[in-house]
Amino acid sequence: MLAKVFSAAVQGVEGLEVEIEVNSASGTAAIVLVGLPDTAVRESRDRVTTAVTNSMLHWPRGRTTINLAPADVRKEGPYFDLPIALGLVGACEETPLPDLSGFCIIGELALDGGVRPVRGALPIALAARRRGRRAVILPAANAAEAALVDGIDIIGVQSLAETVRFLRGEITIPPAPHNALELLRQQATLAGCDDFAEVRGQHQAKRAVEVAVSGGHNLLMLGPPGSGKSMLAKRIPSLMPPMSLEEAIETTKIHSTCGLLTGRQPAFVGTRPFRSPHHTISDAGLLGGSANPTPGEVSLAHNGVLFLDELPEFRRATLEVLRQPLEDGSVTIARAAGSLTFPAEFVLVAALNPCPCGFYGDRKQRCRCSLQQVQRYRQRISGPLLDRVDIHLEVPAVTYNEMARGEPGETSAQIRSRVLAARARQSARFSGSARCNARMRPRQIREHCALSNEGAAVLQAAVQALHLSARAYDRILKVARTIADLDAADHIQIEHIQEAVSYRTLDRSLWQ
Repeated sequence: MLAKVFSAAVQGVEGLEVEIEVNSASGTAAIVLVGLPDTAVRESRDRVTTAVTNSMLHWPRGRTTINLAPADVRKEGPYFDLPIALGLVGACEETPLPDLSGFCIIGELALDGGVRPVRGALPIALAARRRGRRAVILPAANAAEAALVDGIDIIGVQSLAETVRFLRGEITIPPAPHNALELLRQQATLAGCDDFAEVRGQHQAKRAVEVAVSGGHNLLMLGPPGSGKSMLAKRIPSLMPPMSLEEAIETTKIHSTCGLLTGRQPAFVGTRPFRSPHHTISDAGLLGGSANPTPGEVSLAHNGVLFLDELPEFRRATLEVLRQPLEDGSVTIARAAGSLTFPAEFVLVAALNPCPCGFYGDRKQRCRCSLQQVQRYRQRISGPLLDRVDIHLEVPAVTYNEMARGEPGETSAQIRSRVLAARARQSARFSGSARCNARMRPRQIREHCALSNEGAAVLQAAVQALHLSARAYDRILKVARTIADLDAADHIQIEHIQEAVSYRTLDRSLWQ
């Protein structure tokens, strides 16, 4: 007797439908599993048969062949326990099941028949909807996450026995409610975010951060220890615009694939992510990889902020892998079995000390480093990587008077209102072709960043004096366009160019 069940697995950050065929025939009792299963899937035979037996259900005792299609794609993970068990039950003449073609079924089984959660419920639910399935049956712990997908029923189950009873119509399990919009509204507030009002002094740094967030520009902060670089970076999410539902689902899908939503309430990422990996991170941890490539930190920061503190302490080879995501907004991982592309559109915020001891150029603290030590320290960051950072900012030490002053600065809400107004101008300008000024393509730069003769002369003088590259030229224009948007100006003025140029004036001799 032949039974068919539709399941799915995660490939990259997308769901991949898998058809499971279970055929029972007479002969010596054996279970043969084919279809390019990995070790975890092959081990499911004993786990599944024990769960079926302990659930007081029957399965064929003759020769049973289980095929996972398509056969040319490697099947990994515990997603197939529950559908294989249902296929075994359905292939037994004593306990047939109704037609299961309308369902996508996933779940890991415990030996007692309980259903355990799996990673990637959200991308699997999206794939099931694309394939026209009417419902997804999955572990109850994953139901809230998968219910972010509208237009398909999400049925959460606790055990194999409960699933069989539901499919036979003996019990009713109401679908999980679709509440993505409500969750997005709940998480769109600034509650719990650190506030910029807590930052004393650093008015120029705050302005640069405001410009960076308004246009989605990458930011590098150079300053002595304790000057507030990390404090500023951690408050950047409080300035960023709220996520759209599309962005939230896209971000949640990546976190779901990495297993970061298991046990989290709610299983939804409705606020901009802020990722701050340690400087000991590997290339694969930052970019993504392994034999079965999974997203790295750059993809987990998608639609949010990637903060790299103590930038020169990262291995140079690790930093170099940032070039592609900074340029393209995505990451492509190539392996022998194929290549996968992960989204990685984030704002890079990097912080570093000016030298190993931290006090090069400080007026109060004496630097103990030689010029050669300073150069070696900064040369850990390559010129091409620096070129891809739009704003270079010096953050000086805060004075005692600034720290002791009781007057709070502008709040995050006040700064955010200006950021939102600037982003609204960008949305109207690009009409969906680019999310922000930092993502403008060359044609859009020519169209929206036209300069007057005076402005062009100022920029030409800056490029020649600072020996800037063509990439730096484009990035100055993008930053100037953002500054003009903050001023609600239709055209880039000379003062906008001058401010944008001021964010590229770090002493380049020490980086070479």
